[in-house]
Amino acid sequence: MITVLRLGHRPGRDKRITTHVALVARCLGADRMIITRKDEELAERVKNVAEKFGGDFRIEFQQNWHELLRKPDWVKVHLTMYGERLSDAIPRIPKDRDLVVIVGAEKVPSFVYEMADFNVAVGNQPHSEVAALALFLDRYTEGKWEKEEMAGRLKIIPSDRGKKVVRVR
Repeated sequence: MITVLRLGHRPGRDKRITTHVALVARCLGADRMIITRKDEELAERVKNVAEKFGGDFRIEFQQNWHELLRKPDWVKVHLTMYGERLSDAIPRIPKDRDLVVIVGAEKVPSFVYEMADFNVAVGNQPHSEVAALALFLDRYTEGKWEKEEMAGRLKIIPSDRGKKVVRVR
């Protein structure tokens, strides 16, 4: 199971970017996203996308997110520009255990850096958490997400020109 933990979501300020984090997580192989502040509108938007295009992705709310980081059987990966290079970390991250990928919205507490098994940087420069999550999940899953079929009401047919969408019963 791959869980994305979105720390510090501020509903009024981060609605769009957190939605993008959720959509990338869903598309690139995560099973769920946990947000530390309740935002029913966000959860409903992402639920609608999953129903329309497929997948079992869900958003959960959990204020006591510290408990997730204390689970000894989970691999904890914190995406930060201060971490080690992605290409150095990826080969060492186990794939046979549940994974939580931590993505911050506001300043991340030092506790997270200490509890993470891996502090990973997708470039040691300021960058988007959406891009960092996308690159991380693509490398971690070895691109398997690209070949997966998600059963939804709509299916996009790959095309070099135009939009091809079919309704699925």
